[in-house]
Amino acid sequence: MGIYSVDKLISEARRLATEFRRTTGKPLPGVSNEIAEHDAARLLDLTLCADRSPGYDALGSGRREGKRMQIKARVIFDEEKSGQRIGQLKLEREWDSVLLVIMDEDYQPVEIHEADREEILDALQDAGTSNRNKRGAMSVARFKIIAQLVWTREEGVVDELWDNRSGP
Repeated sequence: MGIYSVDKLISEARRLATEFRRTTGKPLPGVSNEIAEHDAARLLDLTLCADRSPGYDALGSGRREGKRMQIKARVIFDEEKSGQRIGQLKLEREWDSVLLVIMDEDYQPVEIHEADREEILDALQDAGTSNRNKRGAMSVARFKIIAQLVWTREEGVVDELWDNRSGP
């Protein structure tokens, strides 16, 4: 066991990643997903998997009991910039849903969206047969359309699932 708590280390990683981007103009590689996994587990009561080889990052509890989830991150530095993409989904592996943690420029969580495997596979199939779709690549905008908003910075856990696809 280390001398620092994971919470303290994640806090330092946020600070360093923010300062690195402000200094260099580039994001610090590899850190956003580690932060997102920690935040999703803490905010949604998930258990992170020690072994990442099964194709999912966390297991759910409560209303997500037994669900196997991939966790993806996207830091939004410029709201005006379109075409943001989420990381490649592991389509060939066993998992039940994907959580997308949207973070601000300080690597603080803003929103968490969740989409079930079926919805993601349908969306990729509807989008056609491009190589991107075959690799499990999807835009943040498309993901948010098919997903449900499950957590916000302002309201915390969204009790009543917010569905972006429902009409008035």
